[in-house]
Amino acid sequence: MSDKEQIARIQLMEQHLNTAKEAVNALNEALDKFETAQQSLSALNEYYGSAEWRKDLADDEKGLLPQNLKRGVLSEDGIWDVLELSSEVKKRMNQYQS
Repeated sequence: MSDKEQIARIQLMEQHLNTAKEAVNALNEALDKFETAQQSLSALNEYYGSAEWRKDLADDEKGLLPQNLKRGVLSEDGIWDVLELSSEVKKRMNQYQS
């Protein structure tokens, strides 16, 4: 093996190290946020489709809620999409358990 091949190999492995380190650090930070969000996801899961949610939606449809009120939680797709994505993320994470 030549010195050039050795140097090229070390440089390539250094690139792999940097790529892996950056990805693992970013994932670790994202998992910290995801862990913190579990309480919010649980609350949304309980709210979605509940009697309270149906009342809130009906009142919104009647125009009884303030116009400037953010109401993404009242869209049927808003909460469902987040809950479904959360489930998919958990499935993906399970692929990497040893």
